[in-house]
Amino acid sequence: MNWHIHDYREDDLAAVVHLIDTTAGQESVFSLAECIGALTSRQPAVVAVHRGAPIGAALAQVSGERAWVVRIAIAAAWRGRGLASALLRELERRLIESRVRRIAYVLPEEELIGEGLVNAGYVRRPAVAYFEKAEPVVGAGANLLDDLGGRVLPGDLWDKVAGMETEKDLIDRRVVLPLAEPERAALHGVRPPRAIALFGPPGTGKTTFARAIASRLRWPFVELLPSRLADEGNLAAALRDAFARVAELERVLVFIDEVEEIAAVRGDRPGSGSHGITNELLKLIPGFRERDERLLVCATNSIRSLDPAFLRPGRFDYLLPIGTPDAAARAAIWRRYSDGRGDVDLERLVDASEMFTPADIEHAARTAAQAAFERDVLGGAGTVGAGAVGAGTVGAGTGDYLAAIGQCRPTITALMIEEFAADITSHARV
Repeated sequence: MNWHIHDYREDDLAAVVHLIDTTAGQESVFSLAECIGALTSRQPAVVAVHRGAPIGAALAQVSGERAWVVRIAIAAAWRGRGLASALLRELERRLIESRVRRIAYVLPEEELIGEGLVNAGYVRRPAVAYFEKAEPVVGAGANLLDDLGGRVLPGDLWDKVAGMETEKDLIDRRVVLPLAEPERAALHGVRPPRAIALFGPPGTGKTTFARAIASRLRWPFVELLPSRLADEGNLAAALRDAFARVAELERVLVFIDEVEEIAAVRGDRPGSGSHGITNELLKLIPGFRERDERLLVCATNSIRSLDPAFLRPGRFDYLLPIGTPDAAARAAIWRRYSDGRGDVDLERLVDASEMFTPADIEHAARTAAQAAFERDVLGGAGTVGAGAVGAGTVGAGTGDYLAAIGQCRPTITALMIEEFAADITSHARV
C-alpha cells in the first residue's frame, strides 16, 4: 500500500475539488457544487495521500440513518490499484460509527434504452444505477454494543489474513459458509456452528482469525476480557451479566481470548474460585447456542489446561488448531509487508524466519520499515540495514528485513511445537 488515508481537513478542499473536477469517467449524479457543499458542511469524507499529495477522495452526505456516497474521485494514475475500495471502506467505517443504517450509492450508467425509443420521440437521458448497503447495528443495539465494548469491524479483514491458507480454508468451509448460507446448509442437514475453540502457540493469529470471521460475516464483534470482567468483583456474575446483554443483540460474534483463565480444569486450584467460574461458563454456553446468528469463539494457548467438560461436542462444534505458518504462508506474509516489491528476496526472508509466528514477522517488518524511515529522514548510515537498498529507493530492502529478523526473538520454541503437535492428536476436532 503506497498511500495514507485520513479524515478530510479544511486545507484539503482545493486539492479535492480539483480531483473531482478533473477525473473524467467518474461522473456522479451529484454536481460539483453539491460535492463542495458536503465538504464545507463537514459531512464525512476521507482523503488518500501519496508523498504529501492527495490522490483520491471519498465523500458522503448523511441524513438521519441513511448516508449517500456523493463521490469517489481517483487520480488517473492511481485507478485500478485498489484505492477506490480502500477509500470506500474507510468512509463506510466512519459512517457506521455515526450510526448510519443504510449506505446508498447513486451513479450514472451506460445507456440501456433501445434505438426504438429514440425513434418514438424519447430524449436520451443518463440511466441511474442505485446501490444500497444495510449495516447491521443501529439504535438501541448500537448503544448496547458500545456498552459491551464491541463494534462492527471493517469488511476486509478476512482478505488481509496473509498466508495461513490451510487454516483459512478450513475455517471458511466449517464455520463461515454455514453461517453465511444457513438456508442452503439446512438443505443438506448441516447445522451452522454456534461455538468453536481455536488453539495453538501464542502469536499464531487466533485473535486475527476471530476478528476476520466477524468481518467476513459483517457481524458485530464483542470481546469479553476475563481480566476486565474480574475487575467487577464477582467474575461468575459478570460473565452471566455479559452473556445476558449479548443475547439482546440480533447477531454477534463473541470472542474470549485466553479462555483458560475462566475454564481451567476444575480441582487444579482448590479454593481459588475457579471451580465456580468454570461451572458458570458451562451453564451459559448451552443457552448461547439456542439462538441463531450467534457464534462464540474461544482461544487458548494451552488447550490441555481446559476442563474436559468445557470442550465436549455438545458445547463446541470444532476445536481448530492454529499453528505457525509454513514456508508458503511465510512467503505470503512477507510479500504483504514488503508491498510485493521485486527487489526484496523473499526466499531469504522465508528461510531466515523459520518458526516465526505472523506476529513475529509483523514485528520484524515494522522494525525494518522504521529503520528505512529513519534512514530516509535522518540520512546517512548507522541504522539497521543501512545501505541495503539502492539510492533513491523508498522502503526497506532485503538487508533491512534480514537485520530485523536477526534482532527478533521468536515467540515459539521447539518444545512448544512438540506440545502443539501432541495437542492436535489428542484434542483437535475439525
